[in-house]
Amino acid sequence: MSNLSLAAASAVDDIRRANLRRLLAPKSIAVVGASADPSKAGSQAMKSLSTFPGCLVGVHPREKEIQGFPCYPDFASLPEPVDLAVLAIPAQHCVKAAADAAARGVGGIFIISGGFGETGEAGAALQAQLAEICRKTGLRLLGPNTSGFINPHNACVASFVPGVDKLPKGNVAVIAQSGGVNLSISFLVERLGAGLSLAVGLGNAVDVGSADVLEMLADDPTTAAIALHLEGVPNGRELFDTLKRVTPRKPVVALVAGKADIGEFAVSHTGNLMGSHQRTVSALTQAGVVVVGSTEDLAQAAVVLAHQRLAPKERNAFGLVTGQAGPGLLIVDGLKSAGVDVPELSPASIEKVQALLPPMTFVKNPVDTGRPGPGFPLVVQHVAEDERIDAVLVFGLSEPAVLDPSAALKPAFVSTGKPIVFGTLGMAEDLVPALEDLRRDGVPAVQSPERLVLSGVALDTDSRAQWRLARLSGEGTVNVGQQLVGPFNEDRSKELLGTYGIDSPGRRLCVGRAAALEAFQQLRKPVVVKIAADDVPHKTEVGGVFLDVRDLAGLNEALDSIARIPTSTPDRVLVEEMAPLGVELIVGAVRDSSWGPCVVIGLGGILAEAVADSAVRLAPLAEEDVSEMLESLRGKKLLDGFRNLPRCDRAAIRKVALALGRLLIEHPEISEVEINPLRVNTEGALALDALVVLAPST
Repeated sequence: MSNLSLAAASAVDDIRRANLRRLLAPKSIAVVGASADPSKAGSQAMKSLSTFPGCLVGVHPREKEIQGFPCYPDFASLPEPVDLAVLAIPAQHCVKAAADAAARGVGGIFIISGGFGETGEAGAALQAQLAEICRKTGLRLLGPNTSGFINPHNACVASFVPGVDKLPKGNVAVIAQSGGVNLSISFLVERLGAGLSLAVGLGNAVDVGSADVLEMLADDPTTAAIALHLEGVPNGRELFDTLKRVTPRKPVVALVAGKADIGEFAVSHTGNLMGSHQRTVSALTQAGVVVVGSTEDLAQAAVVLAHQRLAPKERNAFGLVTGQAGPGLLIVDGLKSAGVDVPELSPASIEKVQALLPPMTFVKNPVDTGRPGPGFPLVVQHVAEDERIDAVLVFGLSEPAVLDPSAALKPAFVSTGKPIVFGTLGMAEDLVPALEDLRRDGVPAVQSPERLVLSGVALDTDSRAQWRLARLSGEGTVNVGQQLVGPFNEDRSKELLGTYGIDSPGRRLCVGRAAALEAFQQLRKPVVVKIAADDVPHKTEVGGVFLDVRDLAGLNEALDSIARIPTSTPDRVLVEEMAPLGVELIVGAVRDSSWGPCVVIGLGGILAEAVADSAVRLAPLAEEDVSEMLESLRGKKLLDGFRNLPRCDRAAIRKVALALGRLLIEHPEISEVEINPLRVNTEGALALDALVVLAPST
């Protein structure tokens, strides 16, 4: 691209960023299709926006005034370009309206109606035209097919569901692909006593997507935390890169729909191990996002993180003070099950706490006070002041006569500045004043032991993710290798992997029986004999693998059986030395259409898909990524000398995974590469079978 073209593209990008801010924080709005008929969307839009403090006008071909607001026949007649145009008109008229809006200098449009990509080819064609207008002009488009957005700080309610105008302003932003989920999360945030900085439903996301809004919110002074809901992710790598820039500045909590959606890849087992949900969750985690499993968890975690984040740290230590032993046990169990540290307090802290409590109470951490008493505030403060402790969780059932949560927690929060979260349950009339006091003090409060566990896990996960992101060095220069051409059989695949430092057993590719006999004489026995046809990627499934061949009779029997397998490249076999015993893994990489190069590690061999114990990360990888992948496997004990199995060289596994990630990055023409199995023991790792698949266009 020429310097002139780059400059033009940069100018359009600047316009697009400015217009996104105009769309979501408008000072002037026009409703296209404004109507006095209460049954029409244009009437509902005018009514919902009637309290907007900026300029509000209607666009109608005949009317001069609707609901007390001036109307104009078209965009060209507007006295000034508006920041936002709400299109409350049928889908077939939206393309022309978008073009007219762009020509008049409108910042952005919001399309209420459906009838686009979700309806079939005709709707998809309209959607494509809208996208092209946005791309060329810098006009921004929210939707189509969305319930809109709410900007309480701007008093802009561009959403037409009853009650949304009452949502309070605050510091939690919501971005959701579904308009309904956007509003659901917003109502949950309000129910938790928090408010919104922005709530956006993206709909079909023809133009404005999650990455755009995230980038904008990173600089928004009214936003302290972001709740993100995702369904499909068509531009995963862009979202991943954006999140890596945003999460160090603002905590992001995400809910990903579609756990049952399994990606289909035509050739390798690797693809079948990587469901789209798993890829998305792995990518978000890698980018520093806290991933949760429900809308309630999403709202709660975002509200807690909006109060305060823990500093980036490899591991955090939590103190727990509880007024009741039973809930305390549940909380500790939940924290430790999630990998959150609840260490013993320092001897000095234990001595201070013990002096405040009756005998027989547990004081090492968690601290069980037996029941909140006069010394409860000092107990919380002593735990918070312990140098070993990074954050404190406090649980106490509502007992207004003996426990004032604000008085108990505020001194520790003020003196240490450490995050303190209070968990409680009780009658609503007792809880309301206490929760209001805590909100005023800046101390988050949750209602249940499980919510307190969630709060601790969210704080810890966010901190550790930011520590990891800060430690990772830059991805470095990508050296694109010489383009490869196919086909790739097993021998050639292993040869390519060898150039990346991945070892395999000694072997010979043989054409004809005589060559196979010669190879058998030269190689260390026993050997394995495999079909080496270009059109047989999975040899075991066609009966093309013969193990532990020790003599000429066994060799001839294997060759005769392989010769009977139909193939376009007959008489080719691979004779290879048998590898020492070890644990079998599958290590592969796939070029995902959305997320780009992904690496997967799992328990391997012929049962890889049946066991489905795997972990995924986006390439390029760091050693920490691979270590986390191995630790996340349910069968990780197999790597550490389980029963009669050898202890596995984890460094050798890391070397292989890093190499496969680098291979896909340096060779864009490769769509998939797989080692299954990778035989690992104390001596290292050997690729026993390998598959390289080039993209169809190569």
